[in-house]
Amino acid sequence: MLYKRSAVVVPFLALILAFPLAGGPGPQGPAKKKVPCKASLAECPDEGCGTDFDANLNRRKNIRSDDQAATVRTLAWMKKLDDPENFQEGDTREELAALGEGQKITVAAYLLVARPQPDGESCNCGLKTPAETDNHLVLVTRTTVNKFPMPADSHDKPANQAAFHSRELRSFTAEFTPRVRLEHPNFTREKMQPLVNATPKKALLVRVTGLLLFDSEHFLNNHLVRVNNWEIHPVLKMEFCTTGETCKANSDEGWKSIEDAA
Repeated sequence: MLYKRSAVVVPFLALILAFPLAGGPGPQGPAKKKVPCKASLAECPDEGCGTDFDANLNRRKNIRSDDQAATVRTLAWMKKLDDPENFQEGDTREELAALGEGQKITVAAYLLVARPQPDGESCNCGLKTPAETDNHLVLVTRTTVNKFPMPADSHDKPANQAAFHSRELRSFTAEFTPRVRLEHPNFTREKMQPLVNATPKKALLVRVTGLLLFDSEHFLNNHLVRVNNWEIHPVLKMEFCTTGETCKANSDEGWKSIEDAA
């Protein structure tokens, strides 16, 4: 009887191994690539691929211009802005407006890097070309730049990465967006990053004007490396200091618009 039972069990086990039960993990194929929900930026509505996350957030990100007068602020002021207490995904944004969202501000800060966003975002309908994606701008204070100097040896990759990471932990975010770029073609990584790389401290003093936005997506879900989730998004004006570090946020002396850069 034992022999007969084994004769039945062994083929049965072989069958299970060859054909996993329905609902089991089974072999994993290659990850599916995200497909843009529209063919071009011209076809992408202000809510973007709104069903991917939050159409109301996407509409805020996709503002093209704003006529209100800008108020000079600082990164220290942005650091003190409160998080919402009751906001949930998909809510209207009155609570965020009450905390400051939508204000037009001008901030002097040090730009560390202008990053591309090649993965495609909901606000840009998942499109991935440089012209149809954001550039993520990492901003810090002068204190942060001086506290974490970049190594003298530019080829020491681990040391450079460690110094940059220490700076980025104390950073704030601004964004060049493709819709604003239609009227401001120099709002690109290709224009900004060489200016950063040419500075002795690998940090370019800039004056950024744009709209306050609370990044509710990263607040609720995928947290980023930075001080908080308040951003200057979109950037509507970008200037850089032509005299090193002497420019002041409340004076036009020494500033040059990136629009006028060669």
